[in-house]
Amino acid sequence: MIEYAEFAARCQQIQERITLTCEASGRSPEEVSILPVTKNHPADAPLYAARYGFSAVGENRVQEAMDKQPLVGKAIRWELIGHLQSNKAKVAAEHFDRIQSVDSEKLLRKLDVAAAEAGKTLAVLLQINAGDDPAKFGVECSEADALLEQALECANLQVDGLMTIAPLDEDKSVAARCFERLRETRDRLSASFCTPLPVLSMGMTDDLEEAVKAGSTLVRIGTALFGSRPGY
Repeated sequence: MIEYAEFAARCQQIQERITLTCEASGRSPEEVSILPVTKNHPADAPLYAARYGFSAVGENRVQEAMDKQPLVGKAIRWELIGHLQSNKAKVAAEHFDRIQSVDSEKLLRKLDVAAAEAGKTLAVLLQINAGDDPAKFGVECSEADALLEQALECANLQVDGLMTIAPLDEDKSVAARCFERLRETRDRLSASFCTPLPVLSMGMTDDLEEAVKAGSTLVRIGTALFGSRPGY
């Protein structure tokens, strides 16, 4: 695990990239937030994030977050960004403040019931496979209407927006098209359903600029903040 001073310097570097891209795109840097991704890092990682002033961290696996949470306490909010199987909906609803990877009506229903049992309104993002990548989870853009309609019927869920993961490709235009398509899908859904969907979670370390240019409001950054993960 890197030292905190190096982590803080890395945070500043990522923020500078966001600021430069926003200025070139006519956006305010305040429109874009960083979600530090702490997967495969020790509990020091979310503690670093809280110390720096971040309000939340992202984890890919339910169990990994549960292992860290007792060591971190109430210092920070937790967001699930990895694929969630419906049989883990109950425990995920109990331990996460927002779930970004909701990609089926079955999962929506289970999360709605679990949130009700936990006595909470659970924030969610709908995962859209805007890059039509068979290696990625998420519904197709053409299926987003039905998923949003179902989500809005869930009394114990709050739909904050959409999430996508761009296909892995050295051609940056591939990621750019994916992100632009998600923004267009969000705009269409928001108008059609007369509901705000303010959060667009898209972009990671390697495609941050393309995501911000396309309208991302939340970029998920791991290695660039915390260094290489153990075993990677």
